Amino acid sequence: MVEKTHGSKFGGWIIRWILCLAAAAVASIAGSGRLSADPGPRVMASIQPLHSLVAGVMEGVGVPELVVRGTGSPHTYALKPSEARALAQAQIVFWIGEAYETFLEKPLATLSQKAIVVELAEAPGVTLLKARTGGAWGEHADAYGHAHAGHADIDGHLFLDIDNAKAIVAVAAATLEKVSPGNAGRFRANAARVAARLDALDVELRAALSPMQGRQFIVFHDAYQYFEKRYGLATVGAISLSPERRPGAKHLAALRQRISRLGAVCVFSEPQFEPSLVQTVVEDTTARTGVLDMLGAGLKPGPEAYFAMMRGLAKSLTDCLGG
Repeated sequence: MVEKTHGSKFGGWIIRWILCLAAAAVASIAGSGRLSADPGPRVMASIQPLHSLVAGVMEGVGVPELVVRGTGSPHTYALKPSEARALAQAQIVFWIGEAYETFLEKPLATLSQKAIVVELAEAPGVTLLKARTGGAWGEHADAYGHAHAGHADIDGHLFLDIDNAKAIVAVAAATLEKVSPGNAGRFRANAARVAARLDALDVELRAALSPMQGRQFIVFHDAYQYFEKRYGLATVGAISLSPERRPGAKHLAALRQRISRLGAVCVFSEPQFEPSLVQTVVEDTTARTGVLDMLGAGLKPGPEAYFAMMRGLAKSLTDCLGG
């Protein structure tokens, strides 16, 4: 009888010891951020740069879904059925707005009625530039079909300014916290870390691009105004007045004359569009050619993509302009 009582006490002590160990393990996991108070929200982002910034804020909690992948163009994209279903199920959708991803207007109105739709062109802290028109830039707003009141004259490539990227990070953290309050601490810590990395990236890019100031170049389409203004670069024209339309012979001839007259050093193509037009423009000139990828078409989606994309732009410019 004594032995039975002793065994019962010993077995109870073992069970309590195991339960304590299990509780300690759960507390340790929660403290390390691997176990959240609630599951991560269902999030979608329209283009790779936005997706990357949001993914950085969500790191350790969840992974957002990306709509436009690879060499897809937000100017001409068509939603796949699987993407339409994902939009219908999303809790948060991040996009630039009507001035940029026109293909998303109707789907967001019909498929994401329950979602928080964050239009970053209207987000606090985001600075907007007007689209350039006339001369070497063409009739930008008309060419892109942006006829929406309040948006027709906006340049939607706002993510190429690092101050705007920091504003996007702050808005993402605040929005994610509304949907997933149990993860608020992680979102805030991630946002602070990403913002600090963006500040460091800005210093790095300024140092790399400073020697390129004043060296004139031509881009495929007018998408780099925010980047140019931040780093003092000198774009003097665009090949295509609209990614949806092939430029006419008259415009291409005018660009060739512009290259010769101004001594433009480089003409840049983009992965999403027809590169043969660049060869037509540089024919019989001394201009070199390069590729600018402002959407990270060849990069793996994730928190590092934005940083790799911005460094890639700087490298392409310095490689070509620096000769």
